[in-house]
Amino acid sequence: MSEAAAMTVITRVPGVAFALMLLCTVFALTSAGFVTPTNVANILVQSTILLLLALPMTLIIMTEGLDLSMGAVLTFASISLAIVVISTGSFALALLAAVAVGLCFGFANGILVSILDIPPFIATLGTLGIAQGLSLLATDGQSVVGIPRSIDRIYSGALAGIPLPIVIATLAYGATHVLLYHTRFGAYISALGGNREALKIAGISVRGTLILVYLFGGLMAGFAALLMTARLNSAHPTAGIGMEFDAIAAVAVGGTSFEHGNGWLFGTLLGVLAVGVLRNGLNLLAVPSSAQVASIGALVIIALFIDGLRRGQ
Repeated sequence: MSEAAAMTVITRVPGVAFALMLLCTVFALTSAGFVTPTNVANILVQSTILLLLALPMTLIIMTEGLDLSMGAVLTFASISLAIVVISTGSFALALLAAVAVGLCFGFANGILVSILDIPPFIATLGTLGIAQGLSLLATDGQSVVGIPRSIDRIYSGALAGIPLPIVIATLAYGATHVLLYHTRFGAYISALGGNREALKIAGISVRGTLILVYLFGGLMAGFAALLMTARLNSAHPTAGIGMEFDAIAAVAVGGTSFEHGNGWLFGTLLGVLAVGVLRNGLNLLAVPSSAQVASIGALVIIALFIDGLRRGQ
């Protein structure tokens, strides 16, 4: 490989890849339990919920949009799933309820952004409030407990020795990869952030495409609600609040640009792993959760700073 080609490959790797290696090195040196197979598996499993949110967030940000409601929608979908499964005992109906909640909010976000031309930040901030309010109303601020084993096994079970959450996350990543890189719809997503006029000239509905992108975000939040409910073995009205911040951080440090439709799905995966490693390592070091949020913010700044240095910006 020529020097120029090697530099091109290095430039393509986001700063979060270097930050991830640094984090792994630091925690391996400071915490004896970090590099154990059990803890590595724990990091991967715990990162699956965030990945299900970060994948659609990548597509949304590529359209020059944003979804601040994702954490609150995840929470309300989890509560809906828990209430339905407890009252009916049906796993299928419970999952359908969670997915339906996600799709309804995704559709609402898409309508607000594409039809009413409300800026994504404002539109999804509004739906965040609605979802959070509905969660509190449905639970009176209390946890929903008594989740049957059929839900719990989704998080604790395995398929051919592979934890089920990792199987689900792998399938989600594969489906999103195909959608973004091997379909016309994926090309439309890039054009939404890079050249909307070209879409209009080609006769493609910009509004319809935007609605579908936000619908995809709601769909994934519904499936993420299944994993979160199974992990907690309950549903709580604040359980997913703030996860949209982690998702946006993972996408940002993964190299997806907030303009021009430039995104890299594998970079998002690295970003999710970096956030997962950071939270896990800080937990092992008994760092308070408030400081962990600040650390994720610092991770975003450091990774983007590394990108700027490497690209000569």
